[in-house]
Amino acid sequence: MPTRHFPRIALGIGIVLATVLTYGSTPGAATGTTLPLLTLLVVSEFAFIVTAIGAFIAFRQRADVGAGLQTALVAVVCAGLAVFFLARGVALWPL
Repeated sequence: MPTRHFPRIALGIGIVLATVLTYGSTPGAATGTTLPLLTLLVVSEFAFIVTAIGAFIAFRQRADVGAGLQTALVAVVCAGLAVFFLARGVALWPL
């Protein structure tokens, strides 16, 4: 798979996992959340890594090749999702 497709794939994965993380962390019956805490933390960490790499590759493509506005938009959205996953993971972590 060429790396030029990875940012768009990372964006799709990030959107799906943001939905899972948002609805999975709603208050549940006995456990405190709908999904177990460890599952939410793993989803958050995995999604952070994937979207951060997607943003990095998209920003690099934009700088190297001079890709269009669509690549810049994908890079910005992936970076925003990476920040969301980082903040959500830290907020979920029991201190």
